[in-house]
Amino acid sequence: MKNKVIPNPNKIFPMPNFDKLTYVKPTIKNPNIIVGDFTYFSDVNFEDHVTHHYDFNKDKLIIGKFCQIASGVNFVMNGANHQMNAASTFPFYILEGWEQETPSLAEMPIKGDTIVGNDVWIGQNVTILPSVNIGYGAIIGMNSVVGSDVLPYSIVAGNLAKKIRKRFDDDMIKIMLKPQWWNMSIEEINNLIPILTCSDIEKVKNKLSVLINKRDNK
Repeated sequence: MKNKVIPNPNKIFPMPNFDKLTYVKPTIKNPNIIVGDFTYFSDVNFEDHVTHHYDFNKDKLIIGKFCQIASGVNFVMNGANHQMNAASTFPFYILEGWEQETPSLAEMPIKGDTIVGNDVWIGQNVTILPSVNIGYGAIIGMNSVVGSDVLPYSIVAGNLAKKIRKRFDDDMIKIMLKPQWWNMSIEEINNLIPILTCSDIEKVKNKLSVLINKRDNK
């Protein structure tokens, strides 16, 4: 019998003999980029795809667990925004030789952190603009530009991305959000995979409801 391989979130290349897909978390060096376990990027050098991320802006990129990020995805951070409440938008303060002190954060169009929830699928060549909040289980269509928040378990696409539809009805979305399977142990997730990968949504709804009731009644 072959030795059982335990999923390891700290292994950079989780596919045997394939170095074009990486678990992101163990590759991160920037303390302002926070990524959950088992989120993967279909490329290497994830931090190269986080642009305009300057320390003085103090904004964070926070990505949950089990996200699937395709190649060509870019996260544009708040440093891409120029001062718009002054006569000129030119950023003299970041360029050598110009006599402008760095504006206070209150003077800059800093909108906040960029947050991606758990189990989000981001398609190829998507651009995520600053301070967007993408809800759990959302799907972002390829080549989209996401400039506003995305509701949990919705599908968006386009430039600027617009909601196409919800993945599930409201009852199913509530059920999917309650157990937070991404926070379970590896053993529990392995046991749950037959449910998580089942395409019979009514069957999934029933089984998850039973699981939730058992947990709540303990």
